[in-house]
Amino acid sequence: MPSATCKCGREIKRHGTSAESLKSNLLRQLPNRMGSGEIPSMAVADWSPEVDISEDDQGYLLKADLTEMKKDDVRVTVEEGVLSVSGERKSEKEDQKKKFHCIELSFGTFRRSFTFPEDADSTKVTADLRDGVLRVHLPTARVAKS
Repeated sequence: MPSATCKCGREIKRHGTSAESLKSNLLRQLPNRMGSGEIPSMAVADWSPEVDISEDDQGYLLKADLTEMKKDDVRVTVEEGVLSVSGERKSEKEDQKKKFHCIELSFGTFRRSFTFPEDADSTKVTADLRDGVLRVHLPTARVAKS
């Protein structure tokens, strides 16, 4: 089975690995809970934006690729230790003067959900959508050591 190694040194299997398994391996710090049975959901997403999650001494940063989306079309919520990003990318209206040769952007609704790590401070989450990238910052809380 072909595989590759990402920058963090983890092996990524490209064929024969389910999407849920791949997400689980890449997002160990903030596992995706959608579709795992932990959060009930009746809606089916039309697409799923690509997400990068990083950590520094200030906290966690989630970056989602939301090309051509407006702030009003995206919703970020925090409930019971779960960060959810949802929204809808609307397709361009048909224009008789415009002839498309290739359309690769996905359109429709999406929802991604992530469990907070224990040291994230859910009361101070900030989000900003700029230049097609949603940035959600989860600062780390000072955890008292016993």
